[in-house]
Amino acid sequence: MCEANAYILNEGKEELYLEKVDRVIPQEGQLMLENIFGQRKIIKASIKELALVDHKIILERL
Repeated sequence: MCEANAYILNEGKEELYLEKVDRVIPQEGQLMLENIFGQRKIIKASIKELALVDHKIILERL
């Protein structure tokens, strides 16, 4: 599988935001994340890091 877990940085620590993300779509200053179960979340954040070998998306709130 190619999905990754999305984490939000909170005071330097990674907190799980959404599991098994397979789509990240930028939308006017925010990101829409969708996982393999069809769950969607929209967050005002930027991508800080993509660690694809580790299946991690690190987000930073705007």
